[in-house]
Amino acid sequence: MVWLKLDLQYFAADEKTEKATPKKREDTRKKGQVPKSQDVNTGFLLLLIFGTLFLLGGYMEGTLKGMYKVAFNEYIHKDLSQEQTHAMFVEMTVEISKIIAPIMGVALVAGIASNLLQVGIMFTGEPLKMDLKKLDPIKGAKRIFSARALVELLKSLLKISMVGVITFAIIWVNKDQMMMMSQKSVEDALAFFGTITTIMGLASALALLILSVLDYTYQKYDHEKNIRMSKKDIKDEHKNIEGDPQIKAKIKEKQRQMSAARMMSEVPDADVVITNPTHYAIAIKYDEAKSDAPYVVAMGVDFIALKIKEVAKSNDVVTVENRPLARALYQHSEIDQPINEQFYKAVAEVLAYVYQLERKM
Repeated sequence: MVWLKLDLQYFAADEKTEKATPKKREDTRKKGQVPKSQDVNTGFLLLLIFGTLFLLGGYMEGTLKGMYKVAFNEYIHKDLSQEQTHAMFVEMTVEISKIIAPIMGVALVAGIASNLLQVGIMFTGEPLKMDLKKLDPIKGAKRIFSARALVELLKSLLKISMVGVITFAIIWVNKDQMMMMSQKSVEDALAFFGTITTIMGLASALALLILSVLDYTYQKYDHEKNIRMSKKDIKDEHKNIEGDPQIKAKIKEKQRQMSAARMMSEVPDADVVITNPTHYAIAIKYDEAKSDAPYVVAMGVDFIALKIKEVAKSNDVVTVENRPLARALYQHSEIDQPINEQFYKAVAEVLAYVYQLERKM
């Protein structure tokens, strides 16, 4: 029963039940793993392109007509030479660019805007790195028959159905006018069918944008599910950020040892060591060039206090026993800092006694 309980606790700790931490989110973002819907890109692209066609259709029509007029009225009468062919090619390229440039520019803006809207500014080369795991046929088969693949299939069928219904509805509404186009001029027929095509494109783009909201919601949910963490993962991450407690303890111990060694090196220059006499030891120095008040160069309790007294004795530093003062100085003083104003009088009396003793000696 004990082993069963431990196994259950182990599996519970490994279960992905916790939301991703900010660090986990940042790491996955650096790898290019962000919630993103391609339908948002497609919807924006179609909407802006058909909107551009709707607004600039007259300008494009005029440019095309001008090209045909020049081609059949001027170019057809020119001599077919290398220079003339080059000049005609350059002129036609410039005119075609006037038609294509707005569409290409809008497509570029749509692609950038849709990505910024979803993921913001992000530069990463991780998705471009070669990963042999992606060539694993077993994992590939799992992806093909996964729940995500089923969702993508249903989503594709829904998009095809929506676009099909929309285009059929628009054609059905305008079927009578379409039948009458045989009685109209070619220019009127082309204008009518161009308008109908643009309307179908705009309606389909709006439908895809509505669908993309649902798709983005699902992509975000699926992303959050995939980056969930177990309690063990959170603990491990915390250890990596803060450092292993054992290593941190060793570092602190080393720092204490270095501090103690540096502190002991200051004891020989002290003016006096005030003791408890067994538990506390505080080394005091008065240097007018460094501080207006006496300051603590070393202090400690028990073992460190014993070492301070041994160093003081070996270097002929005077030791004075004053139990209340030693305790108070230890509790209210910092190393390399002046003593508290409330101890001025008591420490001054001790220093006066030490100076008098040194003069006699």
